[in-house]
Amino acid sequence: MIEEPLTPDHYDVKCLAEGRHYDPFVLLGYHETPTDEWIIREWLPTATRAWIVDGPQLEAVGNSGVFRARISRADKQHLGNHYAIGWQEADGFEHQVISSYTFLPQVGDVDLHLFAEGRHWFLYDVLGANPCCLDGIDGVLFAVWAPSAERVSVVGGFNAWNGLRHPMRSRGQSGVWELFIPGLCPDDRYKFEIRDQWGHVHQKTDPYARSMEMRPRTASIIHASQHEWHDQAWMEQRREYDWQHQPLSIYEVHLGSWQRRDDQRFLNYRELAHRLVDYVLWMGFTHINLMPISEHPLDESWGYQTTGYYAPTRRFGDPDDFRYFVDHCHQNGIGVFLDWVPAHFPKDDYALARFDGSALYEHEDPRLGEHQDWGTYIFNFGRNEVRNFLIANALYWMREFHLDGLRVDAVASMLYLDYSREPGQWLPNAYGGNENIDAIDFIKTLNTEIHAQYPGAVLMAEESTSWPMVSRPTWMGGLGFSMKWNMGWMNDTLGYFSQNPVYRSFHHNELTFSQMYAYFENFILPLSHDEVVHLKHSLVDKMPGDVWQKRANLRLLFSYMMVHPGKKLLFMGGEFAQWEEWDCRHSLDWSVCDDPGHRGVQLLMRDLNHLYQQETALHLHDFESQGFDWIDCHDHQQSVLSFIRQAGDEQLICLFNFTPVVREGYRIGLPRRGCYRELINSDAEIYGGSNVGLAGRLCSEDQSWMGRPVSGVVTLPPLAMLVLKWEGDL
Repeated sequence: MIEEPLTPDHYDVKCLAEGRHYDPFVLLGYHETPTDEWIIREWLPTATRAWIVDGPQLEAVGNSGVFRARISRADKQHLGNHYAIGWQEADGFEHQVISSYTFLPQVGDVDLHLFAEGRHWFLYDVLGANPCCLDGIDGVLFAVWAPSAERVSVVGGFNAWNGLRHPMRSRGQSGVWELFIPGLCPDDRYKFEIRDQWGHVHQKTDPYARSMEMRPRTASIIHASQHEWHDQAWMEQRREYDWQHQPLSIYEVHLGSWQRRDDQRFLNYRELAHRLVDYVLWMGFTHINLMPISEHPLDESWGYQTTGYYAPTRRFGDPDDFRYFVDHCHQNGIGVFLDWVPAHFPKDDYALARFDGSALYEHEDPRLGEHQDWGTYIFNFGRNEVRNFLIANALYWMREFHLDGLRVDAVASMLYLDYSREPGQWLPNAYGGNENIDAIDFIKTLNTEIHAQYPGAVLMAEESTSWPMVSRPTWMGGLGFSMKWNMGWMNDTLGYFSQNPVYRSFHHNELTFSQMYAYFENFILPLSHDEVVHLKHSLVDKMPGDVWQKRANLRLLFSYMMVHPGKKLLFMGGEFAQWEEWDCRHSLDWSVCDDPGHRGVQLLMRDLNHLYQQETALHLHDFESQGFDWIDCHDHQQSVLSFIRQAGDEQLICLFNFTPVVREGYRIGLPRRGCYRELINSDAEIYGGSNVGLAGRLCSEDQSWMGRPVSGVVTLPPLAMLVLKWEGDL
């Protein structure tokens, strides 16, 4: 309670004026004197005069920008714990606000402790900009982690983006800064202005911002959700979702280019919800996988260089618009997954990079902290607060947007310290190895927490190496993912299909090899966006032959994927054989669906999805060897494969002819006597095929073949698949 002399050269005033005060509360607000009086001080560097509303005038302390008044205890009781200040600017305009510097610290010690431990799973309710009511006063509590900063301020339109106006209070060794600003409300724009230890000043977007401006603008936006959810039935049943034994056919979507209005304007999340859900239901997909929608500055990055980890991109609307999108999907029985990018982040100077002037979220050493190929920074997974930022972010998407799971991007780049590096460009771990021990611990914690808090949620790893037990529980020594993308199957299969059928007999093992490892992991079979960009050609244009053969090959590719063990993922546009490579700047070429050949591919994919869902044998044992049995995998000379998908007594015979030659009189071994009904023929006329095949039923003959007790003779259509189902004894 000792009043220090307050003159323009006072140290605290000097620090305020220079924008480097770590705790302005020691000077501003109420301060009691030894004479039972109170001094009010306010920092108004642009004011010409100031006053306390319903109180005394404030006198300027020289030209310092500090204003003060001495009041009695009775006056203090009259004003209450918080007071409003008014002031006039040089242009004559007057302003009035409740002072920010009369409020006690709001971020609790337990919050700070959990954050320091890296285990505050609701951290986004503490850091960032959170609308709240303190002592009956509405406003926004701002908090940010910037331990190396000399000063942090909140800036926005409310203070003319003046970093001297609202300096924040440091919470000591935690590195957290906080300030409650009364009167602010949702949709107000803001940033944090940071003065680093070298005296450089930067304006940064809030790492925990829940909404951001439309690019190229970069301000954060205060957000408070008003959405009322109506997906309770979906969320309840998801808790019991047995994804291992249920059909899972995923439609991978880039929202900015699936459809556009006049091929120019983005559709809103709400418009997309209705159009996309109607289409996905018609096509028979069970889930949508969205490419990243976390805020990002560059359209051509497709969202994989994130600057706003907690903010759905403004390109398609606000966060409640996205909530509507997910809600509408769920109400119509469609699940929603999201691509999530914890491996790296861009170097844009307004975002996470060198956030407080130091390497805060990234490693200082470029051998650990930079992706040279991508020109991005790598998160410092060994720092508790950084791990907390990411894991809380994943939980945030699950909680706030009711997502059904995440597809984690570039997992291999996190696991290996020498990922895409030459000798001398990386540092080994403490044991001399190339494993990133901190990243492994981060991944295991991430998977453990999401599975514990959100039963039925699915976590998928895009992991391109042979790292063991990616999709096995952490208590077994695995990484804890639900599933792993089968990149080996994708590469082998596309490599095989790109071959001219004349040479396919020499590549037969590329189709059969997948069964050597198919059950080591819970695999998803991906035909993703990465395969149809950067001069790799569209799926249909990868296929050899003339136009008819290209489409037939694509129909065969989809057929092979849909009956092969593993869950399914297909990138948009492939389902109707779009000719052009995917271009994120334009809508898919929906006009080609008017062509019968393209429409046929689309209809086949639709029927395959429905067959996959209807036939238990095609999905019950996707991850278990008892669901698959070869009939013949050796007929490389004719490029024919045959196998059984089975579940209990249900057996489906899957026959493939990978050449354009019709195989007449082809004898196939059958598991039991009886008649087999044709469920689907990818060469049917309705799909654009030549209509060769069974056209009905196949009845067994008492002739053993291929190690089977009975057999039958079929005509195998060109570049096509037949699926037959036993329907009873002869």
